[in-house]
Amino acid sequence: MPPTFRELNLTRVTIVRTAREMGTLRSLWESLYREGSYTIFQNFLWNLLALSAFSSREQAFVVCAHSPNGAAIVPAAVSRRTSAIQFLGEELFDYRTFLHRGDDEVLKSALAELAQLTAPLEIVAMRQSDAHPLYSGMTRQYFSAAPQVCRVDLSQNQFVSMHPRLARNQRRLGRLGFTLNVHNGDSSRLIRSIYQRKADQDPESLFRDKLRVDFLVNAAAITPDVFEVFTLEFDEQLCAALVTFRDGKLRRFYTGWFDPAYEKHSPGLTFIHEVTRLSLEAGLDCEYMTGIQPYKMRLATRSETLYRVRATTHQLAELGKAYLPLTA
Repeated sequence: MPPTFRELNLTRVTIVRTAREMGTLRSLWESLYREGSYTIFQNFLWNLLALSAFSSREQAFVVCAHSPNGAAIVPAAVSRRTSAIQFLGEELFDYRTFLHRGDDEVLKSALAELAQLTAPLEIVAMRQSDAHPLYSGMTRQYFSAAPQVCRVDLSQNQFVSMHPRLARNQRRLGRLGFTLNVHNGDSSRLIRSIYQRKADQDPESLFRDKLRVDFLVNAAAITPDVFEVFTLEFDEQLCAALVTFRDGKLRRFYTGWFDPAYEKHSPGLTFIHEVTRLSLEAGLDCEYMTGIQPYKMRLATRSETLYRVRATTHQLAELGKAYLPLTA
């Protein structure tokens, strides 16, 4: 089945619902992605994979609008559980937004198409830096924050001097024989093992779900250079692991795990500290992703606010009628 499209004045609107149809958007999607300040969660291949991997849980309704004056893609899907409109990525994408350039009228046209689904929209989570004037016509509530360590705030040496005990812990783990190793996304067995260990430790873990683990293993395989997996290993024994994403000049810390047998050495926090130090040394900023847990805030130098955005069907339809200026 070809994608649905229609003309609105000079704007062409296309709606795709399947992976095959999604392929027709790749060129434009990747062009918008390159031009904007988007996160890895707006990567075309990851969204295509999410559309396929979670089709039993969310029905894609990806809207593309373009005209001579601009283009926009809204990576929407309808949850089969709640019937609400969300963005692709099930529970695994931390940051969600649309892709857009040029005239806001084109973006309004794309968002207004969601009204035909007669369901509420809920975006979790939107970064403060992704806030757009069109969101002012929706309900925006504080959701959480993303703690960060940025080179502009301090040097590698200053960071280490602030946390001497963690540096000592790292040296002690080294004396026990553990060495730091780095793997890329081709290490499928290792990545699956880390998520299995996470699931075994926590009955509430997202990763007790095979579909989610399969998604991450497959995302790593198709974008191996994005995945940077840090481990503390001795022979075949794993003490701690961090799954991170390389996103330009930023390293995103996505998943951490440590062996509780070494808890007295605080291997989880110690390893996050060490990988942060190495990142600063390599000229990279770090982000600890969604959540203001104490261990993150202990290391962070700043954080970015994250919002939950909601819109009713009426609010979505109104986007097609009048531009709403940004309000505080």
